[in-house]
Amino acid sequence: MDRVTLRTAPHVHQINVSNGGVPKLPVPEARITVEGVSGDRHSSPKIHGGPDRAVCLFSLEVIEKLQAEGHPIKPGSSGENLTLAGADWAGLKPGDRLRIGETVRLEIVSYTSPCEHNARWFLDGDYKRISQKRHPGWSRLYARVLSEGMVQQGDAVTVERARS
Repeated sequence: MDRVTLRTAPHVHQINVSNGGVPKLPVPEARITVEGVSGDRHSSPKIHGGPDRAVCLFSLEVIEKLQAEGHPIKPGSSGENLTLAGADWAGLKPGDRLRIGETVRLEIVSYTSPCEHNARWFLDGDYKRISQKRHPGWSRLYARVLSEGMVQQGDAVTVERARS
């Protein structure tokens, strides 16, 4: 039987951290700072992290669609810090802002470039399956932190669209 996600209000499905590299593993809560997610490190800080790449975001629904295509990806596999559920993922773009829980506010800065370290999560190593250029709406997103605070699994996510 295929796994189906019911349409729910946008929320944090999973929080993911690692001591560097992928996969990132789930934790029940984490502090979000302008430097990133507490307890998370990057193997390549020149490529990942920094103020405009403090938090990496991905969609549970996109992951489930990739799984339905046969890719062995799971939440946290591709290095996202926050796996979100219920958001209009394909509609999110740089400039949009997210309110997460009581205090955290993020601004989406860019689409992420797919990384070859994620090849193992894709059939035939096709890690570019999550490239915004090749497959719009399937990319992970980088965000800067506008307001710090704690996030927990299940926290509500509110999207504020950028003005055009």
